[in-house]
Amino acid sequence: QVQLVESGGGLVQAGGSLRLSCAASGNIFSINSMGWYCQAPGKQRELVATITNGGSTNYADSVKGRFTISRENAKNTVYLQMNSLKPEDTAVYYCRGQGRYGIVYWGKGTLVTVSS
Repeated sequence: QVQLVESGGGLVQAGGSLRLSCAASGNIFSINSMGWYCQAPGKQRELVATITNGGSTNYADSVKGRFTISRENAKNTVYLQMNSLKPEDTAVYYCRGQGRYGIVYWGKGTLVTVSS
């Protein structure tokens, strides 16, 4: 089993920045890649960014150039640096771990609210 705990969400004005953290514990060696997803009210959960164990990254078009995903292996932590935030970035942000054999782990989420 893998446990994922997000932190760092909050209220920020448009144009501001936040850094989200996702701390992983448990059988972390079974994880192949990590990612951030977001879910706005009334919408489906969607990809924000992913990072593989080798460091390859992938971003949704809507966040390219504004968000950066990174990982600190020594702390078993993945980060999402969010700059130039927009009101449409308001959502619950979830950390996701992709394990072997198609197993997926989710955190409970952290709320990001961007005011205009």
